[in-house]
Amino acid sequence: MKWVGVFFGFILLVMIILSFIWGRAPSQFDARGVAAARSGGNMVTGSAITATLIETAENLLDKPGGYLSNDIAPPSVFMDDIPNWEFGVLVQVRDMADALRNDFSRSRSQSLENEALRDAMPLFNYHNDSWIFPSSESQYRKAIASTEKYLAQLSEQSHQDAQFYARADNLRDWLARVEKRLGGLSQRLGASVGQVRTNTDLAGDNAAEQSTQASNVIITKTSWLELDDVFFEARGQTWALLHFFEAVQIDFQSVLEKKNAQALVEQIIRELEGTQHMVWSPMILNGSGFGLFANHSLVMASYISRANAAVIDLRDLLGQG
Repeated sequence: MKWVGVFFGFILLVMIILSFIWGRAPSQFDARGVAAARSGGNMVTGSAITATLIETAENLLDKPGGYLSNDIAPPSVFMDDIPNWEFGVLVQVRDMADALRNDFSRSRSQSLENEALRDAMPLFNYHNDSWIFPSSESQYRKAIASTEKYLAQLSEQSHQDAQFYARADNLRDWLARVEKRLGGLSQRLGASVGQVRTNTDLAGDNAAEQSTQASNVIITKTSWLELDDVFFEARGQTWALLHFFEAVQIDFQSVLEKKNAQALVEQIIRELEGTQHMVWSPMILNGSGFGLFANHSLVMASYISRANAAVIDLRDLLGQG
């Protein structure tokens, strides 16, 4: 019995060590360096964003421990922080893949879509927790392969159907999605201490209607069991967005210079970098707003809210003539 106990103790120790190793998010990467490497030094408009999308998706699959959201064996089956981080990254990967297919790669509403991007987008939208027949990883790798095909076509004169249009209106469409994502995250993070919020869903339009009646005052509070889930999902989304905005600086350089908007993008990147600071606490704390203990959700919400304000300003600036 003593040796049986030693054996199971050793197994438990190994699982604890693996959970610490696998529970670390990947480091940040240089979007410009990745774009140059993946395009073979032949960078064209769109290379940075496309290469960054590929690199982000590969980091999701190839980080220490691999993709954990669909694992059914210990220790990953008992881990929830990294799977929520993975889902956050996946949300932004899906949004960018959709923007590439429907906005950046099309000149007008009636232009033809690129076949490689048409194949990639639904594959990225496959279930995030399928472990077999087929697995999530296999579908995402197929999506990456299709996106790599589009990246290769961008710099080839023989593929005139593979284009990337760096226009202000295309960028504004993607920023509108980012604005909603960040706004939603900020609300969910702020609800960690409970919020009494005035219902503004129909504000500003006298003729506006909604499906069912709602109270004028809404009380929202995130369950303490879900605090770390929301926190790490937000951390995953902002990790992905940080790299996408670095790529936007490269591909939309002329557009940003014309609008004198480089400083706004720099501010967005700076706020997103703040969301990636080391969490020194062994758990996500939920102290009150001005209480004795920290509230990590409110700190994250502060960075995200400031980034979102800069996104709104950038979108407004791009819409000006």
